[in-house]
Amino acid sequence: LQCGFCTAGILMSCADWLRRVADPSEQDVREMLSGHLCRCTGYTPIVAAVLDVARTRSIAAEVFRA
Repeated sequence: LQCGFCTAGILMSCADWLRRVADPSEQDVREMLSGHLCRCTGYTPIVAAVLDVARTRSIAAEVFRA
């Protein structure tokens, strides 16, 4: 994220969405973000961050189940 204009909306959407979608694909994340306008990043780092959070949550869930 660069200018920060879109940050709050993207973070709120991602937090809610990741509670409902545990294992998203890159395309899933891009579709979820399609309603947001970010002119700084091209969404690539945002998509990568969302996928990283989803993977981290999945690993943490496996650890706590064991």
